[in-house]
Amino acid sequence: MPTVVLVHGLYHRPEHFDAVAQRLRSLGIEAVAPELHRGSLAADTEAVHAAVDALHEPPLLLGHSYGGSVITGVRGARHLVYLAAFVLDTGESAAALGGASAQLRDAIRPEPDGSTSLRPDRAADVLYHDCPEPLAARAVGLLRPQAPGCGRGVPSHHSWKDTPSTYVVCGQDRAIDPALQRTMASRCTEVREWDTGHSPFVGQPELLVGFLRERLVPRHRP
Repeated sequence: MPTVVLVHGLYHRPEHFDAVAQRLRSLGIEAVAPELHRGSLAADTEAVHAAVDALHEPPLLLGHSYGGSVITGVRGARHLVYLAAFVLDTGESAAALGGASAQLRDAIRPEPDGSTSLRPDRAADVLYHDCPEPLAARAVGLLRPQAPGCGRGVPSHHSWKDTPSTYVVCGQDRAIDPALQRTMASRCTEVREWDTGHSPFVGQPELLVGFLRERLVPRHRP
């Protein structure tokens, strides 16, 4: 059974991928969504490494947003998919490349314990503006606080240099500038562009599932 490992971004949870994971499983494709929020890019990367190492075959590894920084450092994937995500080179961090848009920065609020969270009303407009309201509301309700510093993490390995990769540019993204996405996409083997906001896994899960299935089917034909 082919497997997809779904790696979420900052403030998000594995449950944000529920609609995608359920559809993949209905097609006979296993879906694994590790929990990040381990406190650093290195710790998040190790959590995904552990999930990949537990599988019988190399998976397709998808990283969304900050999740791109994570999958960049993970070895053992058959294919990398960067969904509006950070493709980092030597010495780079998401923050150093420009990171969050001004709209997303405006949605961030500090918490007393040093973490940050997203203001619900602004998060909906930045992350899920093109999603049906009930789905956007659920996604906002799942958001959680984020420990500081993860976006400044630098990967110690760069898997896109030796693993086939596809970048999906989200052309209506309000969280990561599409122009920055296109620059990072030039590092990947293949590039697609969708007319969506930052989170098509919430608003258009069928689109993402169909795309992932395309990446998997050629390796599993009789």
